[in-house]
Amino acid sequence: MTRASTFTASLPYWLEGRQLPNALPTDEDRMALVHDLADLNWRAGNGGPFAALVVDSATGDVVSAGVNVVLASGLSSTHAEVVALSLAQTTSGSWDLSSGRQLELVVNWRPCVMCYGATIWSGVRRLVIAGSGPECEELTGFDEGPMRDDWREQLEARGISVTSDVLRDRALRTFAEYGASGSTVYNARRD
Repeated sequence: MTRASTFTASLPYWLEGRQLPNALPTDEDRMALVHDLADLNWRAGNGGPFAALVVDSATGDVVSAGVNVVLASGLSSTHAEVVALSLAQTTSGSWDLSSGRQLELVVNWRPCVMCYGATIWSGVRRLVIAGSGPECEELTGFDEGPMRDDWREQLEARGISVTSDVLRDRALRTFAEYGASGSTVYNARRD
């Protein structure tokens, strides 16, 4: 057996060639783009109905955009947040996104346990989410992992402010459509 020594993941063709705005001034503008990308993503078959942006908090400049590419890449760690954070880190040339600018992560739901850790270690200073309740799992069938009850307080204790319920209903609509579609739910362990 030959062991792999590298791995790669790429944005889907439809996002790679898409002209994104240079700047998005409000949380609602940022989240609207995230919702558009999340909806396009699952319909194109790349992965789940999830997208994320890394944005400069002061200017609204879009640093990176990511979508969930688990199905397209075959890699369980290529969630939208990890993709967006990794692209921002590649662009900046540093694993630490807190040096220089105040960056934020904008996501269409509370991060799963893996992306929660990635958020903490990335250096972003703000997390903007559409919502945080059990609806994502209920509507999609995904297992988001055993999240701490005090996840928000833990982020804030680490200097990451949290803004929630930005265009929440739009996220729920996308999740419901995904769940009703019969699309692949890629939980490694199922009942």
